[in-house]
Amino acid sequence: MNTAVTTASQSTKPTQWQIDPAHSAAHFSVRHLMISNVRGEFTKLSGSALLNQADPAKSTVEITIEAASVNTREPQRDEHLRSADFFDVANHPTLTFRSKRVEALGGENFKLSGDLTIRGVTKVVTFDVEGPTAPVKDPWGNIRAGVTASAKINRKDFGVAFNALTETGGLVVGDEVKITVEAELIQQAPAA
Repeated sequence: MNTAVTTASQSTKPTQWQIDPAHSAAHFSVRHLMISNVRGEFTKLSGSALLNQADPAKSTVEITIEAASVNTREPQRDEHLRSADFFDVANHPTLTFRSKRVEALGGENFKLSGDLTIRGVTKVVTFDVEGPTAPVKDPWGNIRAGVTASAKINRKDFGVAFNALTETGGLVVGDEVKITVEAELIQQAPAA
């Protein structure tokens, strides 16, 4: 058995982790014409977590997402999402999350509440969290773990209110947005 992994997973001291941007993304899904879901992601995110296994309530998470990295695989739609109608990246280049509360639900399940800021509007949002997974040692000697967090928000709560009507009076874009963050974390060396 790998002693470095065993020691990291059994440690009662808080451990510091960084998000690996190359293996992490923030995904979203929203209704289009009320008949299907459009999915997209933000491909550039960074952040950190302080994980306290002995007392999960003392854990913290911070994430920063580059709004201009939005990708729905449709360049014209992506440009519209970057405009003032939606994310207004010229004035609000990042979306951020700062945790305020962690509630252990048992096993690898948690509720993570904190301040989500989109377009300069901050609201408390609660994510359902699975993980972190048991740590593993990668081929380069780094200790890694994975985590998935999901939540639903109303985009209008954050000032993302643009919409249009179809000729039958239906809305083009739904208000509810499903968010999923898939993050791979790399454990940082303890401070000397």
